[in-house]
Amino acid sequence: MPKPTDPQSPATRLVTGGRRAEWTGTADQPGAVVSPPVWRASTHLYPDTAALKSGPKTNEDGRFFYGRRGSPTQWALAEALTALEPGGHGTMLYPSGVAAITGALLSVLSPGDVLLMTDSAYDPSRNFADGFLRRFGIETRYYDPTIGAGVSALICERTRAILMESPGSLTFEVQDVPAICQAARAANPDIALLIDNTWATGHFMPALALGADMSILACTKYIVGHSDVMLGSVTTTERFYPRLRQTAQALGTVVSPDDAWLALRGLRTLDVRLRQHQASALKIARWLYAQPQIARVLHPALPSCPGHEVWQRDFTGSSGLFSFVLNGGSDAARAALIDTLTLFGIGYSWGGFESLAIPVDPARCRSATSWPPAGEPNALVVRLHIGLEDPDDLIADLAKGLAAFTMTA
Repeated sequence: MPKPTDPQSPATRLVTGGRRAEWTGTADQPGAVVSPPVWRASTHLYPDTAALKSGPKTNEDGRFFYGRRGSPTQWALAEALTALEPGGHGTMLYPSGVAAITGALLSVLSPGDVLLMTDSAYDPSRNFADGFLRRFGIETRYYDPTIGAGVSALICERTRAILMESPGSLTFEVQDVPAICQAARAANPDIALLIDNTWATGHFMPALALGADMSILACTKYIVGHSDVMLGSVTTTERFYPRLRQTAQALGTVVSPDDAWLALRGLRTLDVRLRQHQASALKIARWLYAQPQIARVLHPALPSCPGHEVWQRDFTGSSGLFSFVLNGGSDAARAALIDTLTLFGIGYSWGGFESLAIPVDPARCRSATSWPPAGEPNALVVRLHIGLEDPDDLIADLAKGLAAFTMTA
């Protein structure tokens, strides 16, 4: 097996990451396997009381101590996810994407601190900040996702963290991550820079290499890829890893080995799946752009999308999630469009093999910006996740939905 430090392409790292010989065996050993097996255990036994006493003191990564601290199955996934983010020192696993976001924030914030959060953030991130963090004296201030280096004007003495999300998961504004990170560090080198990188993953957007300190993933989405596991992760630098790990251990955060194994299996095919999601979504987005019922298509890879130039600079690909804004219509007409679809499921989450469609209302979760933007009369939005079906079949299905929209509008 190549050593973790060997130079490899991102696609190769997805295949080789987390496959240590001590977890899989080697080809010259009987019973060697390709993937680390599922290792289920709550209690780990020690040879004597001296070893038992030294276990908590040592408490190193990759050392058996207690089931809550992990086994080779969880360690293999964490190591593979770390390899996904150039510049990563270590990864902590969480039972959901929301748990990953909250765990990361709790590791860097204390009462009296100020958190800056993009106005296009994932709604549960806002709920945690406005509800839970506020109760403990942590103030959250929201910023325009297109602010770039202008974020420096919002930083005060109490600012301790910035939570970015690029692109936003409803309206897909692409943030200038390098500019935000550089401006923040110039204002206060101690600020922790976090980003929800679920849309692109480190495979299509190397968040740590662009300046972030923590790259947060809802592994439920593209890492697992099959809509059957709840999982999250945070990959961070050597500076922040001890704090992240300490917080996760204090909160009793644990991921089952079975879920970790399924995520590791999904990770191996991430490259080919993401590229298919990308190709199909772009084909459908371009088709939608030409339809009279559509006012705008919010897809970062389209030149018409806010932040497209930044996407071209910082990303190496796009995924299957995007939105479109309807040209006029009503809530009833939008519902008719979605309800007519037969190949698109109606449900939350995304990143699996199946296509999904939901109505979204950005106006209800904005405070620093407005929806629709100034000068834009159309406000009704539909978010699509393009799965692995034939894109021509999905286009035919959407055509029927748009016809129903026209009839109802």
